[in-house]
Amino acid sequence: METVNEILTKLENADNTTKNELENKLVEQGKEVLPQLVDELQVIKGIKRGVVAMTLIRIGDASIKYLEKAAQANKDFEWVAEYLIREIKGEIAA
Repeated sequence: METVNEILTKLENADNTTKNELENKLVEQGKEVLPQLVDELQVIKGIKRGVVAMTLIRIGDASIKYLEKAAQANKDFEWVAEYLIREIKGEIAA
């Protein structure tokens, strides 16, 4: 199984089909990679950031506690975490 870092590296030059395949690989890794994905989301940019955000949404409720913890520790990340939590819960942004 590929590591999160290997998958993120492949995303740098990925076309849409490959991007979707790599996102699916991250989702398949599930809850065990959540801490790393939330950490990565705070520092990565571009396509990688979008794929990681979608992965967290797709993994769902298990992502919430990691997002909340990161938001408490990093105020600059707070709005991103709050947005993703609303998406996971299916809430409409106010």
